[in-house]
Amino acid sequence: MVFERPSRPGQSRPNPTARPNATERPTQRTAADTGKTKKVLPDVKGGGGNRGGNRGGGNGGNGNNPLPETSPWLNPAQPPEEIHPSASFVEYLRWMRSLTDNKTQDANTKVQLLQLAEEGANYRERLTTLTERTKQIAGKGNYFQVKSAWRIRVGGHRGPESILLPAFDALGMPYIPSSTLRGVARAQAIRDLAAKGHSWEDAEKDVSRKYFGDLDSKESKEKAGKIIFLDAYPLPVASGQAGGLTIDMANNIWGWKEDVLDYSPNPNSFFSLKEATFLIGIRRASQCKPEEFEQIRSQVEQWLTNGLQAGIGSQVNTGYGSLVRAGQAASKGFFSVDFILEGQLIHGRQRFTQWNWNDRRNEWQMRGQPDAEVRSVAFKSMLRYWFRAFALGVLPVGTERSLEPYLKAIREGKSVSPPSEVKALEAILFGSITPQTRGWVTVRIIDGKVVQPEARSNFQGKNDPCGEQSGTLVLDCSSEAPTAKKQQDAIKALFKHLLWMMFHLGGIGQGARRPCYSRQNRENGRAPWWRGSTLSPDSEDKFWELPDTVQGFQKLFHQHLQDFYQALSQLTNQSLNPNQPRALGEVRRDKWTEAVDANCRIVVCTGKSNFSKPYALAVLHSEELKKNGNYDPDLCGAVLGAKVKPSPVWIADLGDYQVVTVFGATQNPRQQYLRELQSQTSRQNHAQIWGLT
Repeated sequence: MVFERPSRPGQSRPNPTARPNATERPTQRTAADTGKTKKVLPDVKGGGGNRGGNRGGGNGGNGNNPLPETSPWLNPAQPPEEIHPSASFVEYLRWMRSLTDNKTQDANTKVQLLQLAEEGANYRERLTTLTERTKQIAGKGNYFQVKSAWRIRVGGHRGPESILLPAFDALGMPYIPSSTLRGVARAQAIRDLAAKGHSWEDAEKDVSRKYFGDLDSKESKEKAGKIIFLDAYPLPVASGQAGGLTIDMANNIWGWKEDVLDYSPNPNSFFSLKEATFLIGIRRASQCKPEEFEQIRSQVEQWLTNGLQAGIGSQVNTGYGSLVRAGQAASKGFFSVDFILEGQLIHGRQRFTQWNWNDRRNEWQMRGQPDAEVRSVAFKSMLRYWFRAFALGVLPVGTERSLEPYLKAIREGKSVSPPSEVKALEAILFGSITPQTRGWVTVRIIDGKVVQPEARSNFQGKNDPCGEQSGTLVLDCSSEAPTAKKQQDAIKALFKHLLWMMFHLGGIGQGARRPCYSRQNRENGRAPWWRGSTLSPDSEDKFWELPDTVQGFQKLFHQHLQDFYQALSQLTNQSLNPNQPRALGEVRRDKWTEAVDANCRIVVCTGKSNFSKPYALAVLHSEELKKNGNYDPDLCGAVLGAKVKPSPVWIADLGDYQVVTVFGATQNPRQQYLRELQSQTSRQNHAQIWGLT
């Protein structure tokens, strides 16, 4: 079933003004918090086809110019009247409007349309039919279930209006194509044989001829595969009404512009399948003799199971795509730690709320509602951020061009050291699109959950506790990582110490540069009632044990720093000297580079707290350091129109003391802040961690 289609422009329609779902004009509402009157459109949860509607016609703003389009539909004058819950997202796309010149409005319309499709979907009946069909085709004993620990992105191609889509079948149901499953099993089989000493080419020929088919074989019986893979669909009962189809969000914040790091948030909404349970079915092909099927099925099933756990689809090194078979424990990787995050949390999507008319800007706007979610991509991004910052202090920036010859040598099976340049190393360790490389390390979250939602953003939320998330962070080597023990040990050591430093330099998610602090006791205060985020290991392992004194922490941090650089030196086969760091870029009052270089300082300190803020944050926000009565954007960061200027100061509160990282510390106001930090406390309560000399 699909929803009733709107008429094409120019097509007549009986008595359109009598439609119950006719386009709604903006209405006047009075905001409870401000008392101001504003124009609003119907809430997205309002009901069916009249959501969105036509906002054109010049009946708002200046009263003369036509209003920008806010409807998600191709024909906003006649939106679909009734959308059947079995309508797939593909059906929604058929009636999606074209892009306009207003990028912000287009992005919000995408969010609106995606949310309409997600919340209106009910694929239970269809998915029940499809999964029952898989059981019958595969036959008893030839199917099993796998569950996604988090999200999965199979497909990843760009659809209409650049929305990244998961794979949909011909009727628009989300699924894993059989070709993907075959590819996963085949790749895992080749990797297993290669690990036993076979060359990649020999392993590929061997598994193709025996199991998956080899068109180049001279033997006709080897040309076709002996196993048939069936399309895998989500189970409706375990995965919700839409089989786990939920809105996801990617946001590439940092990028390189030549040799300069550029901060530019670029959120992009799309669909992925969250915590879906799939039914996997295989069966005997006609080329497979009945007496050999059991052995072949068992072997292929084992490869497929191992390959699915390693991850399928896109962004597998970022926690996507790992599918674990029922009864099978998720891998703990080479290092894992339980964690707690308090304060402002990690967010994923922005939920569509409603359109609001902005008289000043003469346009419709939408303020999304952030949705808290424990996302492995946030941890990977933060590890990448701190790796880049520390590597820039001892290695040249370099270019992506140095990556190509290295990747070519690796493809040819040569044993070579990676380039000793930051851009290339970052791509090798964490992955890149151009040139395409997956990355050596995977970052996953197990049992991620929101323990305590964030405080409500109204006055009633004033006494709410701060938000809290928890989970287990798992680091593992990907299939692209070198297998030589020396290199494997260097990778594990580098990430282990990088992870320790990440935990003790700042938080994660929204408000990562400030520790969690309360704003509840302020007179005439307003939401948010909690600011900043504090990330803590939830472990009694000695690796995470902290000393009681500032001097003790200084010594411990130096040890982790030294071990990190030693591992980096082993990986790159380069001699590194962090005692004489590089100076990256020009430093001015309003300009700095986020690099732990000669212009950076990291200190550990403690002192008198104020306004519920730990010492280092209280000094940062003190009147002495304000500019014209406001926080100085060259010290505290700022939102400047549509652009965001990140603060050059990171503060982590570790309870007994704070760790403060200041980029561009050789110029005011950062230099002045460091002087104030030192002058307002005692000598034994202040120590410098970086620079080292």
